[in-house]
Amino acid sequence: MVDPMNDVFTLADLQEWKRNRPAWNDGERPLLAVFGDPVAHSLSPQMMNPALEAIGVSGRYIRLHIREDEFSEAVRLLPELGFIGTNVTIPHKFNARENVDEIDSLADKLGAVNTVVVDEDRRLLGFNSDGPGFLRSLREAFQVDAKDLRILILGAGGGAGRAVAIQCALEHCERLVLVNRTTEKAEALAEKLRPHFRDDHLLGPVERLEVAPWEEAALAHQLDHTDLIINATSLGMKRTDPELLPASLIQPHHLIYDMVYKPARTKLIATAESLGARAINGLSMLLHQGVISFEIWFNQTAPIEVMREALKSAVAEANRPA
Repeated sequence: MVDPMNDVFTLADLQEWKRNRPAWNDGERPLLAVFGDPVAHSLSPQMMNPALEAIGVSGRYIRLHIREDEFSEAVRLLPELGFIGTNVTIPHKFNARENVDEIDSLADKLGAVNTVVVDEDRRLLGFNSDGPGFLRSLREAFQVDAKDLRILILGAGGGAGRAVAIQCALEHCERLVLVNRTTEKAEALAEKLRPHFRDDHLLGPVERLEVAPWEEAALAHQLDHTDLIINATSLGMKRTDPELLPASLIQPHHLIYDMVYKPARTKLIATAESLGARAINGLSMLLHQGVISFEIWFNQTAPIEVMREALKSAVAEANRPA
């Protein structure tokens, strides 16, 4: 195990870390990680390690393949082994919330943790960069803020979709429509968010907060009153995935935000652009989530352009034919 950019470590590696350190780790360099299951596909090390070098930190950011039943033990090993923090991805974001010693107020509202800090007293502090990362990437891509938009989220029931839905509600967006295969999850989330939509906005032709079934007729009605369409599902990662929306429903004024970033040009993005709509993939969100996590860990401005270029290179490498 010599390459922290490509290696994947496990709970067993953490348990033996002090006795069997990787060659690049001398016990003094600070450590960061991403927990996931799976995690081998993560581009975070390629983005984070150049950022560490840019600020003069001789640390390493690694991948940790941790299963759900291993999470509690693994995250509790971090202070003992000299880690300063970790990112947390699928399926651990809700589990992380229950395993930190203290949680940031925004992460508490979003209901999930994707960034953990080990503080000076070796306590675990939980944060969430999903929502703020989405807001930054939205502003960068479309020069508009969530608060000024009517937003429809496909896959609002869990993970990043839920976090983004709550963040949009906290921003008091003009309108929010939650769409999920399991409508009960969307209905439960809508009840939680309803207080954010009781204000002095003028009444319009539709409700400001709605749950819609994933059916063409219902979506056609909602999309007549939508500015931003967000895909928060994993649909689009495979060529064989079914289409998210019929092309006939996408209008030139729509903004399309597909959280999938591999492939870079998903079927949804290609269809939207062919119809004159503007569209981006999830790479920008990954970048800004990483930037925010970096700023939380080091309490300083992240080298965003270094991270952006490193991420572009990593994507180009990943898409290069074998």
